[in-house]
Amino acid sequence: MKKLFASLALGLSLCFGGAAFAQTAPAAEAKVEAKVEAKAEAKVDAAAPATAPAAAPAAAEAAPALVPNKGDTAWMMVSTILVIMMVVPGLALFYGGLVRSKNMLSVLMQVMVTFSLITVLWFIYGYSLAFTEGNAYIGGLDRLFMNGIWDNAAGTFANAATFSKGVVIPEITFAGFQATFAGITCALIVGAFAERIKFSAVLLFMTLWFTFSYLPIAHMVWFWMGPDAYATKEVVDEMTGKAGLIWQWGALDFAGGTVVHINAAVAGLVGAFMIGKRVGYGREAMAPHSLTLTMVGASLLWVGWFGFNAGSALEANGFAALAFVNTLLATAAAVLAWCVGEALMRGKASMLGAASGAVAGLVAITPAAGNVGIGGALVIGIVAGFACLWGVNGLKKMLGADDSLDVFGVHGVGGIVGALLTGVFNSPALGGPGFVADWVTVTMVTAADYSIAAQVWTQAKAVLLTIVWSGVVSLVAFKLVDLTVGLRVSEEEEREGLDISSHGETAYHS
Repeated sequence: MKKLFASLALGLSLCFGGAAFAQTAPAAEAKVEAKVEAKAEAKVDAAAPATAPAAAPAAAEAAPALVPNKGDTAWMMVSTILVIMMVVPGLALFYGGLVRSKNMLSVLMQVMVTFSLITVLWFIYGYSLAFTEGNAYIGGLDRLFMNGIWDNAAGTFANAATFSKGVVIPEITFAGFQATFAGITCALIVGAFAERIKFSAVLLFMTLWFTFSYLPIAHMVWFWMGPDAYATKEVVDEMTGKAGLIWQWGALDFAGGTVVHINAAVAGLVGAFMIGKRVGYGREAMAPHSLTLTMVGASLLWVGWFGFNAGSALEANGFAALAFVNTLLATAAAVLAWCVGEALMRGKASMLGAASGAVAGLVAITPAAGNVGIGGALVIGIVAGFACLWGVNGLKKMLGADDSLDVFGVHGVGGIVGALLTGVFNSPALGGPGFVADWVTVTMVTAADYSIAAQVWTQAKAVLLTIVWSGVVSLVAFKLVDLTVGLRVSEEEEREGLDISSHGETAYHS
């Protein structure tokens, strides 16, 4: 326990040390705080939404305060609950069933405690660094400890923008929704080095990686000033210049292809290399101990993913419905594609393959969910099923890493496939909705003006930056953890199983 507390203390000190270098956002200029005050003052507060940060400054000084729609607010809270279900119990059971019985509880612990740790860090400093104005790479400290998110004396709450002009949701609701994204991203990494890592090493690594990889990538991809900030053509360049770097490029990521899946997959792959292979890997049987639990976990992931993707519309509207249906269709298509691929390769389709196909489809449709039409979702699901099947077989052998639960093969390959194909099927000519070409008038790009090649290149740049950023941060973070608390349990502890050696418990009693 002393080592665990020492690890956490070191991680937190490094976090706040890093946060001190972030550029503090200028006053409240870019934020939307639609508070009802005696003087009827409309503030602009801007802790931005996962896909759309806060709204317009001083332009609407005399405008009435914006009031969140109760339906939008309720939908965002339901979506948040669904994402929590994805992690605990969904991801925990999916991963838990895939490991050997002697390591079942260790995986459940790593997922649950990682999610809890990141949730706490999110509300201390993570939300502020991801979703307030700072620079192109990281936010500021305006929302440190959630400062200013509500006025307890007046009983009023700050608002955050959505993607529609004049529409807001309570910022505290948006912050809670995004906390679950940060939590599940870090929990995904656990699968790459399951069955041989120290529990204290997991927590220290997650603290470092969350601070220096997740938060900057989230800011670069998702932070912008919100639609109301684009009041006139004269301010367009200024407002766009305040957004995250990848947002400025014009990359499309509806719910986290880069921020969540590619980001986590690269960290997992680096960890698999640095921690090394499991004792007996390639020589001893390491079959999943309960595919029943894995199927239950995959099913919970599928249900919860509707909150993950459709909730990222930030409103209960048509784009939420589009993301909802695309999530259903792409996942089903990927299950079928994986099963067909397995049948062609081995003569039989497996339950593990069907469950893995479902996750592959969910991953690939994530960046595309509200950005492509129904036909695009179908193609993305089919391609993801076949691509990820190759990822956990052919690519895994080529890389030579013991990625225990195929984090890179599914989340890395699926995330890249989804991100690139978003650029293809977002095209109005292929049934996609396109993107907003002019936020002042909220005019969508036309089919004639949409360049698939240009958008795919933009998507590829976002993918490459995410891979490099996460790879470098992960390498440094794992090295620091190894130098402090050590990464790996002893061979004796690994053979005994982490349930007993790390937690003093056993999942099953004979």
